Amino acid sequence: MAITTRQLWRKLSNSNNLFLIAGPCVIESESLCLKVARTLSKACDQLGITYVFKASYDKANRTSGKSRRGPGLKEGLRILKAVREKVGVPILTDVHDVAQSTSAAEVVDIIQIPAFLCRQTDLITAAVKTSAIVNLKKGQFLSPQEMSQVVLKAESAGGKMMLVTERGTTFGYNNLVSDMRSIPVMKQSGYPVVFDATHSVQMPGGRGDKSGGNGEFAPVLARAAVAAGVNGLFIETHPTPEKAWSDGPNMVPLNKMRRLLQQLLKIHKALK
Repeated sequence: MAITTRQLWRKLSNSNNLFLIAGPCVIESESLCLKVARTLSKACDQLGITYVFKASYDKANRTSGKSRRGPGLKEGLRILKAVREKVGVPILTDVHDVAQSTSAAEVVDIIQIPAFLCRQTDLITAAVKTSAIVNLKKGQFLSPQEMSQVVLKAESAGGKMMLVTERGTTFGYNNLVSDMRSIPVMKQSGYPVVFDATHSVQMPGGRGDKSGGNGEFAPVLARAAVAAGVNGLFIETHPTPEKAWSDGPNMVPLNKMRRLLQQLLKIHKALK
């Protein structure tokens, strides 16, 4: 059985623990979600890493209007609830409008504010007024210092259980760059900082009607982020990234996740 949201928050806010938020970019099927969740849950249990399963029921910000978006709110939440109950892991998903926040919070432990929407006051307010933890992703268009205003906005609406996530900054056209100085800067917020290793190697719109990516560099940045003192990692993964509905080029293959987690844990322990 999954731990309660309050119990999860205590684990995530403990600086001695390393945690992982990981799963496929978008919900493709219940069987895929269960496979990924079970594989990562087993690995994390053995390594002593707190694990949160993530997947989106709707990718509302795809490059092309023809791209697959996912099963939608109702069916997506049904699948996420099934993963929570059958695998016993906490769940994260993102929301895109105010109305979705309440429905999502009835199922998931963490509501994520997408990077593109991190300055949407009404969306942040609705999310922090639920009982869920809220993950605030830094927009590609913001400096790490500017995230302090996003946090203050969330706090003014009553937010107390929050994560702040770095996912790279726009660097010219179709490229992102990650500045590891952002981790200590964002830690000044007083909340756990997460590094999104796979979106940081994304190439937005790099394939014309879809995003590209350099997934081979995701483990490199993940190791650097842990060395820089990050509290948790956000990694998108899939058994066959080349067949993934979304963000396949920047994913870490599922069969390589355990080895990567072992490396990250060694770095984390060395810092302690």
